[in-house]
Amino acid sequence: MALNATKPQCKLLREERISDFNEIARNAAPDLADANLRSVDLRQADLSRADLRSAYLRGADLRGVDLSQAQLDGASLNKARIAGALFPRNIPAEEIRLSVDFGTRLRVPS
Repeated sequence: MALNATKPQCKLLREERISDFNEIARNAAPDLADANLRSVDLRQADLSRADLRSAYLRGADLRGVDLSQAQLDGASLNKARIAGALFPRNIPAEEIRLSVDFGTRLRVPS
């Protein structure tokens, strides 16, 4: 599946219009499936309920971001900054580490 950078919500994040993005996220879970968010600073983004399935987050800054209810199956976190990020309980720490260190796609147990 090709990475999607044309979704309006993805475009807002890439343009660093975080407050506009968060306004939309308040009303509906953000659809960022297949999004290319490489090297984007997401520290202030409300991603707690985001659909990030198969998203490409290489080098993204996720420090302190709440991803507790996000859908992350197939997402790649290679070289992402994740200190203080809150991940869903069902994703083992080892799975997250492998994705950050080696770029493996997250496998989320059902």
